[in-house]
Amino acid sequence: MISESTLSAIGAGVVIAPSLLLAILGLTSLIGRPLSERTIGRLTQVATVAGLLGAVAILALMLALDTRHVPVELGNWVVIPEQHFHFHLKFVFDRLSVPFVILSFILCGTIGAFANVYLHKEVGYRRFFVFYAMFLLGMVVSSLAGTIETLFAGWELVGLSSALLVAFFHERPSPVRNGLRVWSVYRIADAAFLIAAVAMHHQTGAGDFEVLMGSGPWPNGVAELTHAQALFVGTLLLIAAAGKSALIPFSGWLPRAMEGPTPSSAVFYGALSVHLGAYMLLRVSPILALSPILSGMVILLGLTTAIFAAMTTRVQTDIKNALAFASLTQVGIIVVEIGLGLRYLALAHIVGHACLRTLQLLRAPSLLHDYHAMENAIGSHLPRNRSPWEKLLPAGARNWFYRLAFERGYLDAVLADYIVQPVLNLFRWCDAMERRWTDMLSGGESRESDRVPAHHETVEEFV
Repeated sequence: MISESTLSAIGAGVVIAPSLLLAILGLTSLIGRPLSERTIGRLTQVATVAGLLGAVAILALMLALDTRHVPVELGNWVVIPEQHFHFHLKFVFDRLSVPFVILSFILCGTIGAFANVYLHKEVGYRRFFVFYAMFLLGMVVSSLAGTIETLFAGWELVGLSSALLVAFFHERPSPVRNGLRVWSVYRIADAAFLIAAVAMHHQTGAGDFEVLMGSGPWPNGVAELTHAQALFVGTLLLIAAAGKSALIPFSGWLPRAMEGPTPSSAVFYGALSVHLGAYMLLRVSPILALSPILSGMVILLGLTTAIFAAMTTRVQTDIKNALAFASLTQVGIIVVEIGLGLRYLALAHIVGHACLRTLQLLRAPSLLHDYHAMENAIGSHLPRNRSPWEKLLPAGARNWFYRLAFERGYLDAVLADYIVQPVLNLFRWCDAMERRWTDMLSGGESRESDRVPAHHETVEEFV
């Protein structure tokens, strides 16, 4: 008979494998002893296969023992008695986390094998795999998180690695600016996430999902919150999911994220990271079930995003952006399914769509080559099929929708003017006030460069 300690040991091994990979790759780079490409490739394969085998073993044991919930407790890492707060590190294997963590290992292993060849002799080869290991660990922690603090830790690792890989080609200014933009949007989403986590602690006394969901494993749990509490916490988590998965109004950063290498674009915005917000909504779906208003908001947000992305993907001039917005279309539909309470359908949709989109993004470079070769062979462009909308809509309406889609709904400009700009102005004002206060205390004078920025100053260099 398999004991609980054995299950816990195997479960801990699933998290330890990517943790060791990140530690080895990161430490060898920090001490100036970088590993060879062959060694990095082998370590990546070993860590991915070890984690995958551990997850599959847990799944097999769960089926054999007829259990649907295997917790792995690692205790309290931070305890603040005065604030009634504790950081409880806990991982959970259940019907939601096991498929998603297996998907993460399979797709990350595929991307790792592809990148090992794709980035051969690339100057930033080792740097890519350090960020890749960080992303893999973040996805595993997010997938298996049993508390909202653990989920936030994985969430941050995914966000940080995503922004760093967008700015991977840092020799050019554009990738760096776009990486900063992605990071700034993630900060807004993470702020909502943190407020939701604090609210959960005050309302339930803990951030444990088991305490929050009450009785029954996923998806049968019933959240122990009032309707008002569920609406408040659920709205904050919906904002966090929208920022992470590029849902409206945060969709403006998605095309900027295509600056990264093709392997990172595939694993982030085609396969895993873009689905992380939807996965989080699935994890807290019992909260959505408590509030019809919140469920309606989820459905409306997903439907609006799907329609917007379907329009935008049709007018993109490069294949990576077209596939990114095509992915966003499906993510919007997945969010609608979650809002309607179709949880198993949404989970199956995530798994199938992630696999398909990964294949498409990895195949895209050779597909373009084959497409151009075919056009050169026939001596002209391939014929284009007429859309049925050309018959249903007048020319003026088609032109209006085309411009709206071509400008990506003007969401990027709105994001810069009404979210990024005010936040940066506030931080600059706070920095200037702090400098003036310290100068006054030290008897010095404020420098001209420390003045409070005027309202008309822009962040063109940043955005």
